[in-house]
Amino acid sequence: MSGDGEPEPAVGADAFIERGAGLEVAVVGAGAVGATAAYDLASEGADVTLYDRDTVASDATGRAAGICYDAFADGLDAEIAGDAIERFRALSGDDTFPFVECPYVWLAREGDAARADAVREQVGRMQDNDIVAFELDRDALADRFPALRTDDVAVAGIAGAAGYTDPAEYTACLAAAATGAGATLETNTPVAVETDPARVVPPDGESHEVDAVLVAAGARTKDLLADAGIPLAVKPYRVQALVADGDLAEPMCYDATGDFYLRPHDHGFLAGDGTEEREADPDAYDREADPDFADDLLERVAHRVPAVANGDLERAWAGLCTATPDRDPLVGQVGTGLYVATGFQGHGFMRAPAIGRRVAEEILGGSGIDAFDPMRFDGDESFDVVEGMAIDRT
Repeated sequence: MSGDGEPEPAVGADAFIERGAGLEVAVVGAGAVGATAAYDLASEGADVTLYDRDTVASDATGRAAGICYDAFADGLDAEIAGDAIERFRALSGDDTFPFVECPYVWLAREGDAARADAVREQVGRMQDNDIVAFELDRDALADRFPALRTDDVAVAGIAGAAGYTDPAEYTACLAAAATGAGATLETNTPVAVETDPARVVPPDGESHEVDAVLVAAGARTKDLLADAGIPLAVKPYRVQALVADGDLAEPMCYDATGDFYLRPHDHGFLAGDGTEEREADPDAYDREADPDFADDLLERVAHRVPAVANGDLERAWAGLCTATPDRDPLVGQVGTGLYVATGFQGHGFMRAPAIGRRVAEEILGGSGIDAFDPMRFDGDESFDVVEGMAIDRT
């Protein structure tokens, strides 16, 4: 696929051309990362089956915000995010999925010296990593984005390589592209996984041996691997978001002091916070937003964007993200023929085009992402859940 709707060769295909021939791979989880990896694997000749216990993008991906940016101070994070942005642009189009270019702003308020200092430091580090990012004072912010209230802003950062999309549309598109490249899609098919050798076990109980299994099942990845005898240092946690009426064309914004994010949406704007800093049960968590969530968040959003003060709530919901001890994801091999991709701290969708490609390359014999090696932990570590959308990770 490409921006004009034509098929796109797998990004990075020159690095592992023909390595997929004769390789049988099961991908468990038809979210953004799993669908992307399935597409890249199938495009390189692998015999791929993409499984999901429900439907494509039915879980965390379908409840994601769709915000995409490269505003990371860490060099590796910035590289991956930049690759993802480029691929969103390349794959999007009238016949695929939308990707709307939109500046991303993050800010700290007066009286919040720690976050203000962090914004300034992060912008400098991004510039050191060749990320297009700038520091703005309140007057410059007001001139650039009249929709924002800026009188209480101490400092803001702005990143140019950013935009938003519909996570469900992206994932459905990549899943369709995977099947077009020869993959088999098995929805409404929960499977167990095993290792040494790699196997998937569908509901009929008949074990199927494959060359590799990738588990990219979001919050359920931990339980799937535990059943295979492999503990993972990852905890699911609950987050909340909403869509409401209101006039917002740009920017996407993260108010670090106010503890919320927002972006334009077809029906007005999308906003979220509501992070519960405790482990959640992926089979029993409340998918509805808390009773007071919407009123509280809409009040905070209206403080930053006065024009949306009278917007009506369209819907509110809850989803799951996954946390790790060091707040970096777990991506790579965990057993004989068994791979995982999880623990993205709420940043999984925005990095899916790049992470899916990289884990596909590792399965096809390439190198993995050393810093994200899931075996860097024993799996029984004690750690606190900390929200992903935080200023020190920007």
